[in-house]
Amino acid sequence: MKAAKDPSGYPAAKLSSFYFFYYAVLGAFTPYWSLYLESRGLGVTAISVLMSLWYATRIVSPTLWTTLAARSPRPIRWLHLGCALAVGSFALFLLPWRYVGLFAVMTAFCFTYNAVMPQFESITMSHLATRSDRYGLIRVWGSIGFIVVVASFGWLIDARRLGIGALPWLMLPVLAAVLGSALLNRYAHEPEAPPAAAGDGFRARLRQPRVIAFFVAAFLTQISFGPFYTFFSIYLSEHGYTTATQGVLWTVGVLAEIVVFFLSSRIFRRWDASRVLMLALLSASVRWLVTAMFPDNMPVMVLAQLTHALNFGAFFAAAMQLLVRFFPGRLNGHGQGVFYGLSSGVGGVCGALLAGQLWRFGGETAFMASSGIALLAAAIVWRWLVRTDTHPGSSGG
Repeated sequence: MKAAKDPSGYPAAKLSSFYFFYYAVLGAFTPYWSLYLESRGLGVTAISVLMSLWYATRIVSPTLWTTLAARSPRPIRWLHLGCALAVGSFALFLLPWRYVGLFAVMTAFCFTYNAVMPQFESITMSHLATRSDRYGLIRVWGSIGFIVVVASFGWLIDARRLGIGALPWLMLPVLAAVLGSALLNRYAHEPEAPPAAAGDGFRARLRQPRVIAFFVAAFLTQISFGPFYTFFSIYLSEHGYTTATQGVLWTVGVLAEIVVFFLSSRIFRRWDASRVLMLALLSASVRWLVTAMFPDNMPVMVLAQLTHALNFGAFFAAAMQLLVRFFPGRLNGHGQGVFYGLSSGVGGVCGALLAGQLWRFGGETAFMASSGIALLAAAIVWRWLVRTDTHPGSSGG
């Protein structure tokens, strides 16, 4: 039977299902995994090192995996293999490892799980073709999956008294669903191997000042999120928030993010992506400042989390628009690889490790530093993207 497609001609349900389950796993991993590691007797430094592996593997695995897939006559098989290896490696967390064992298993899981998303992004873009503005309507299901798991797992761990030790058992079926949804998806057209000359065009685009500024800003943005992604749940625990309440605070942010993804097509018809990116970074600076100054004020913390709509949702949607602009056609896959590797990869490692060092001086200090870093990123976007963006449709120069 032929796959059902929406009126625009792409298999929205199949594409959305992968995003739903992929980010559902992150809905458990991002807020609760540091708590799980803490429950296994690890200290702050050990936790920050293990959590940094999530970002460290992003430096290598997306580029390596997409390169191997591009050289294969059946690139979709690399997506299936990556998802299968992610499920298998994660199952090893069920064993009673000590630190060295946890380090090895964490490396294997993070490497394979990070490898598959850039390839799936290229699958999505192959179906959307010239309608990249509709990307948010597909990607939003990842946010919905994230929020469903954050809320439900927080309730199961806290209210149902399963305990944080049950987290790997809860996550494993969701990972299996990621593999299942991957098996349902295909490229709209099997991608052709790029010609040798394409590498020269890509490098020329990488040297453009606006493109360099974009990647530097993305790198700094990920660093600013370091304390949040690594220690936010621990920070909330230190200030008396229950696991269920922590889940609510994570959920509030993603709910706001969902609204932005639904509205992204309208947003980019009215405002250029560079200006949206700058606004997102300014809101991030304010968010981290408020988080540092008012951790015990629940209403203020809720308001801070609502800005996730801008500093993650709007930032990510704007970044996708700029990547299409800077790296059109077959160059986009290369651009996605650099974006993931430099921002989530190198920036994520630096952010997690820096957070571990700053946390010695208190969570408030770490978030204050994040505020300054986000403000610097906003200034870079204003100077090299917004001020020079005289033609929204240009590829930059």
